[in-house]
Parts: sequence; C-alpha cells; structure tokens
Amino acid sequence: MPIFMDLHITPGVTAKDVADAHVLDVAIQHDYRCKAMTYWVDEDKGTVFCLIEAPDKESVVSLHEKSHGMIPHEVILVNTDLVQAFLGRIKDPENAIAHADTQTKVFSEPAFRIILVTQTKDARLLQHEVGKERMQELQLLYATIVREQARSHGGREVNLKEEGYAISFVSASDAIECALAIQKKLMSIANQIGLRMGLHAGNPVNKSESIFGTTIRLARFLCKIGEVNQITMSSVVRAMHKDNDWTSVIGPGDVRWLSASEENFVDLLIETLANNWQDPDFGISDFCTSMSISKPQLYRKCIAVTGMSPNTLLREYRLLQSLDLLRNQDRNISETTFDTGFSSPSYFTKCFQKRFGLQPLTYLKTKL
Repeated sequence: MPIFMDLHITPGVTAKDVADAHVLDVAIQHDYRCKAMTYWVDEDKGTVFCLIEAPDKESVVSLHEKSHGMIPHEVILVNTDLVQAFLGRIKDPENAIAHADTQTKVFSEPAFRIILVTQTKDARLLQHEVGKERMQELQLLYATIVREQARSHGGREVNLKEEGYAISFVSASDAIECALAIQKKLMSIANQIGLRMGLHAGNPVNKSESIFGTTIRLARFLCKIGEVNQITMSSVVRAMHKDNDWTSVIGPGDVRWLSASEENFVDLLIETLANNWQDPDFGISDFCTSMSISKPQLYRKCIAVTGMSPNTLLREYRLLQSLDLLRNQDRNISETTFDTGFSSPSYFTKCFQKRFGLQPLTYLKTKL
C-alpha cells in the first residue's frame, strides 16, 4: 500500500498535543484502511509531519478530519527508503518517553534537515576526457571520500539515483564541516572531476511532489552556479550560522553565500526555467513576464547571481537536461532536440559540441 507524508501548520502546537492526536488516528485508522506510522513535530515552528500508510491522499485527509479535525495543508506520496535516509526512521523513536498521566509516548523531533548536494562532471564526459580507467579511478576516489566524510560528520547518504550525492544532516555545523572536509580532501582532483557543492535546508513537504524536493532542487542549482571546488550555500544555511566565525577554516573563494534577496531571485529563476525549458518559443520577453521583471534587471541579476546572461543560462539548463535524457532513456538525437526546446538537431548538436567537447551521438554511444 502507498505511503504518504503530510504537513500540518499549527502555531503553538506541543509535542503532547501531537502525541494525543496520533493516538486518536491509531484508534480509528482501520476504518479508513490506514496505518499511522509515526510523526515529526517542531514546536518552535509549529509544524507537524505525519507518515501514514493509506490507499490514497483522500484517505489520509479523512482520517485526520474524523479523528481530531486537523486537516493537513499538503500530502505527498513518499518512498520509505528515502524517508529513512533523510530522516533516520519510519517508526516512533525507541527512546520515546511515556507521559506520566496517559502513558502515551511523547517525543519532539523536527523534520527540518540541512541537505548537502555534491556534483561532478557527467561520467561519460569525464571518460571522454581522461579515458575509462582513469574515470573509474577518479569516481571511486570521489565516492570513497564523500561517503567517509558523510559518516564521520553524522550525515545520512540519500540515494536519488542521479548524478552526484545528497547527504542529510540535522546540524548545519556538521553539514558545513563535512563540505569543507570533502573540499580539502578532493582538492587535487577537483578540477578534473568538476567538483561542486551546494548547501540548502528545509522541510520534507514544501510545495513539491517529492520529499525535500524544493530543498534539493535549489541545492543542485547552487552547484551549477558555483565555481569548481566551491561550496555555495543558501541564505537559510547562513542564517543558521551567522554568529559562527568560519574565517579560520575557509580560504578565499572556498565558499559563496547567497543573500536572502539573491536566494529569492534564484527560487523564481528555477521555477521559471523548470516550467519553460522545453518550449522552443520561450524567450527573454517571456522570461521577464514570468518573473515580473524588466529586461535590464533580469540581465543584471542573472549575471550577478549565476555569472551567465539569461539566454546563456537557458541554453545551459537545456543542455544539462539533454544529458539526463540521453543518459537515462532510449532515444535519438532528434527526439532529444525537440524535447529540450532546441529548434533544430543541427543547432542542438552545435551547442552540445561546443559545451561538452563531443557530439551528442558520440555521447549516446559511449559505454561506461
């Protein structure tokens, strides 16, 4: 049966309130063919996240409505392996303490996590540059260092079945120190593998159909706009550590922090690109309309934040998406051309060759 996670925004809620509501859910869960598995609560932020096995989203809503009346603000379908990886459990914590009066187990554990994303050059592109044997050596060293540092800094590796790694942390300090350790240990091969890192933080359910979807999306974009072997961090992560002095361990250019205004711009930029990259007719005027911004402002902010003009950024986004399509699906060059918003196969091939150093057909035929 499917597993869902929901979000309740309830200012002033206490861990005892949520524990009592959980008991009410369990009492009638069979009437709705549900199983209330566990929950996370952040008393300071007034957020609650419930993990429920259910036939569909409607059953989750009906269960909550009938048992205690707290209807969720959002409900998403989740994979229990990803929940375990991101949050560390899929059932109540074993150290939960029973309330003295009711014997109900009460615990307060936020679901907020700091996510470190690491990215390198596409494996086929790297193989084209250095050969298959060296590519495998570099990838093994990269994977070994990232996993070792994740474990030693209390991070949890998340398998997203995509290029790069995502690591979940409870502590922002641990996340930053892990990124710095990876950066230091991979310094000698960073340029070869094109190592980039992005750090962002957020909740598991937040305007996305996938768990931590919006957080990971921004962290990945931060990788794209950062320099090689640079850690690019969101304003959210910086705010969590604004009183910490990192100057003793961070060298010039090692880390880039986004301001709150830059992050807001990037959020809107990502949304615009995600919604329009496949449209070949999407141009600068459409960009401006979608983002409610003038052409001079769009150009100036794009250059300042991403280092690219809007047109260059859109082309870069499409080319990176083409790698995903060619790598993960059985398709030809013409299909990929039009699916990524390019106007003709010849122009797509020209852009691909210039950006990646080989033709898309060569990439498609490369065997790892």
